[in-house]
Amino acid sequence: MTTDLPLASDFPQATYEDWRKLVDGVLKGASFEKLISKTYDGLTIEPIYTRAKNATLVTARPAAMPWQIMQRIDHPDPVKANKIALHELENGATGLEIEFAGGAGARGFGVIDAGPETLQKLFDGIVLDAGISIALNPVLARENAGENLAALIEAKGIDPARLDLRFNYQALSTMAVRGAAPSGWREMQPPFAKVVAGLMRRGFKGPFVLADGRPIHDAGGSEVQELAFALSLAVAYLRMLEAGGVELDTAREGLSFRLVADADQFLTMAKFRALRLLWARVEQACGLAPKPAFVAAETAWRMLTQRDPYVNMLRATMATFAAGLAGANAITVLPHTLALGLPDAFARRVARNTQLILLEESNLAKVSDPAAGSGGIEMLTQQLCAAAWALFQEIEAAGGIFAALQQGLIQGKVAATRSAREASIARRRDVLTGASEFPNLREAQVAVEDVKPVTLAATSDAITFAPQTFAPLAPIRLARPFEALRDHSDDILSRTGKRPGVFLANLGRPSDFTARATFAKSFFESGGIEAIDSEGFSDTSSLAAAYKASGADLACLCSSDKVYAERAADAARALQIAGAKHIYLAGRVPEQEASLKTAGVDSFIFAGGDALAVLQDAYRRMEQP
Repeated sequence: MTTDLPLASDFPQATYEDWRKLVDGVLKGASFEKLISKTYDGLTIEPIYTRAKNATLVTARPAAMPWQIMQRIDHPDPVKANKIALHELENGATGLEIEFAGGAGARGFGVIDAGPETLQKLFDGIVLDAGISIALNPVLARENAGENLAALIEAKGIDPARLDLRFNYQALSTMAVRGAAPSGWREMQPPFAKVVAGLMRRGFKGPFVLADGRPIHDAGGSEVQELAFALSLAVAYLRMLEAGGVELDTAREGLSFRLVADADQFLTMAKFRALRLLWARVEQACGLAPKPAFVAAETAWRMLTQRDPYVNMLRATMATFAAGLAGANAITVLPHTLALGLPDAFARRVARNTQLILLEESNLAKVSDPAAGSGGIEMLTQQLCAAAWALFQEIEAAGGIFAALQQGLIQGKVAATRSAREASIARRRDVLTGASEFPNLREAQVAVEDVKPVTLAATSDAITFAPQTFAPLAPIRLARPFEALRDHSDDILSRTGKRPGVFLANLGRPSDFTARATFAKSFFESGGIEAIDSEGFSDTSSLAAAYKASGADLACLCSSDKVYAERAADAARALQIAGAKHIYLAGRVPEQEASLKTAGVDSFIFAGGDALAVLQDAYRRMEQP
């Protein structure tokens, strides 16, 4: 069998110029710029790229080595957490991500404390030196999880050098989330460095300190902001360890990173690649030969939805796919029900199997840096590097990461990005399937464990902070404003037996109204307002009678521009007389807007409009006497 394919030689070589001619023909005089999009950092994304020339591999995991499949252990009861941990390891997980109550990533749960007795129960029966990875996430100013676990390991007679144990001390990122610190960073550094140096002397390999970018992503920040934050954290910890007497080369071995992977495949891949290039530049500036850093990934908290949570499985799959291809050393998938409560065995199984399938069936780890040479991802990587380095320099010029937090430099930039992101969510330009688009008002309830969330104040030794305070990088979920409307609708349903409704006043034939009626249904039901569909109407008396029979407070006209011109004004007057509290029209018809408003149309709904504001206003109108 020959591999020669002469057929391709019969066709002329396509060029970029040929493509542009075809595109210009489709645009019909419109600007080519409309095809160029921008990220929240202002980075440009072209519609097409050529292959990047002279591209080199970004060194990450060793060739063909799979990433570590990390599973969250976050049940407050250490005995039950232990059972979960053993089950995870027996069913494909290769590592455990230990979350403690009150931690920045605990998401309301977590092992209740990190005392010796709790850790003994938590790790009962787990063979720590059997090749599994353990990632602790200690909570600042509470029990020292790292030292307590180290003592337990020594008591068991286990050689620390045989362990894959990441201690993940992350004081600065924890303080950034809380907006408070026990003292100034200068005062905290010596004891912090002493703890790390002590663990090194006891034979533990580490890494010990985590440069965690999650606070930025959780708070709605951008890729550039997350990269600059993580880089600034790493440099601050590097200085701390060196000042504490740790050799610079040893100190950098004690650091690791964590970034967030979300459903934007290409930006996620570019972000993980950019971090390695940025860190290599820092190493070179320190006079060190670059070595591949350990970079962990966690799927995004902010993209999780409470409504239609099964879509979270798809989001997590895309995020895992991107992080895996970009060379993440370890990946933690947040279970799809985590925004609803403590995940049950099924949700944990799905999180685990998401990774197992991508590794064992899709073989994603078999190729090193498959994005190398891809014009689009290479360009995004370089843009991210340049912009993140500039922001990193700005943070350093402000006095470093702690000073930048005190000055509000980072929080201000994140807040601006979050505001822009929330505006896009409100206008449904950034789509959250199941929440802001394609909602299901009749979705079945999803099971979670019957465990109440654990708050820091409820734990045994709540922290009292010194007056070192600044604006916190508080976590958000992007779907929450739409979910709040759905919650309000559920409350009305439970009290009255009926959801708030909008009558879809369809005019003409199905071919006239179906497109806009479908849009209107998704629009209103994303806010929990049930769309009551109807046949197409040609006379106003039938329309008015159907509206009255629906029992809805609101009405929305749906049809084509042509039918609107012929019938919408009469239909609006009929609906107004029939008692509609507010009349909407689906679509934009600028030339008819004035006459339609005169006839009784109150508002227009359309793609790109502020759906959230319209829906919130609809509830206010329905609740008026």
